[in-house]
Amino acid sequence: MPPRDGDTASGTRVTVVGIGADGWAGLTDPARAALRAAAVIAGSERQLALLPGPPGLAARRVPLPSPLLENLDGLVREHPGLCVLASGDPMLHGIGATLARRLGPGRLRILPAVSSPALACARLGWPEGDVTVVSLVSRPLETVLAALQPGARLLVLCRDGSTPALAAKLLTGAGWGASELTVLEQLGGRGERVTGPQPAERLAGTEFGDLCVMAIKARAGAAARATTRVPGLPDDAYESDGQLTRRELRALALAALRPGPHQLLWDVGAGSGSVGIEWMRADPLARAIAVEARPDRAARAGRNAAALGVPGLQVVTGTAPDALAGLAEPDAVFIGGGLTGGGLVEACWERLRPGGRLVAHAVTLESGTLLHRWQQAEGGELIQVAVSYAGPLGRFTAWQPAHPVTQWQVTRS
Repeated sequence: MPPRDGDTASGTRVTVVGIGADGWAGLTDPARAALRAAAVIAGSERQLALLPGPPGLAARRVPLPSPLLENLDGLVREHPGLCVLASGDPMLHGIGATLARRLGPGRLRILPAVSSPALACARLGWPEGDVTVVSLVSRPLETVLAALQPGARLLVLCRDGSTPALAAKLLTGAGWGASELTVLEQLGGRGERVTGPQPAERLAGTEFGDLCVMAIKARAGAAARATTRVPGLPDDAYESDGQLTRRELRALALAALRPGPHQLLWDVGAGSGSVGIEWMRADPLARAIAVEARPDRAARAGRNAAALGVPGLQVVTGTAPDALAGLAEPDAVFIGGGLTGGGLVEACWERLRPGGRLVAHAVTLESGTLLHRWQQAEGGELIQVAVSYAGPLGRFTAWQPAHPVTQWQVTRS
């Protein structure tokens, strides 16, 4: 949590200096001056080892605490005149962004170095504007899967030297084994090395140095389960027991829900988790909570989320509306089941933020009637969707209609 009013950390100014693998030699004059003026310098063991000793740099040196987030406020509070070392650009998936959230930008001075993605693009000849950066430093490995699209160029910030091989194995198992992988180690330093490009299926098992970036030219194989961020993935992309919002209805629902950065969705009656998963896939900064009463389905939703590249989906096992107590207020709500359960729509509507969107689907006459009453009271739009699928009829092919679905979509004023 950010410091409270009156916290001694709230008045402390912190300098953050980005440093590359080339160490002191690669720092700008302002960055060197900031380090010389610092009373205390905090950084990783590797970063601190890049600095010269006294008398040129007399500041006391302390290692960054572990776990970092739980001890960061104390580090700032206990060390006035603190200078923190960061790898490359501190605001690109680095500690600078974390400190800005906790202290506020007014109490920070940021002196960035060249980022590892910028150096990697320079070595590869890739325009930076064409590249998606994915950090696996503190995120699950599966996060990279959501960014894979045919022809996409990705730069993956690795947690350590084992990350490229683990990611290559993951890509191969997900049907992206033909993707070209290049591993760039110690960028800008004396030990700089570039390995590749080579197919992901050939890279698995190779070890690299801990300071590395992996470049991916994505190529989908026939077994790739999801090849776009656009909502409406094929139904067979999901593990399911049949409790799944079909792709056509899923695409319509997500169009009405309108995913966006930092927006939170409640997917209530989540089943296989498809709506929450595709909400998160649509925008890398979107968040979702899947609420599912059956433990087996809740576990399945979690597996689907990992397999489709959004392991950050929060899965809550419990029956709504009781299971909604204590959850963060949503910007959007999708109700895919349980409409006739007592008080479900009321609970979702009361917690929905002003300007938030609610979409509910009904199949039965009873649940459709309920949605009609809500539409009469709160406005919005009622739509009935009827979809038919071609299927065999004897020696011929005929249209086989699915149950029509009533959709209520509404924005809370």
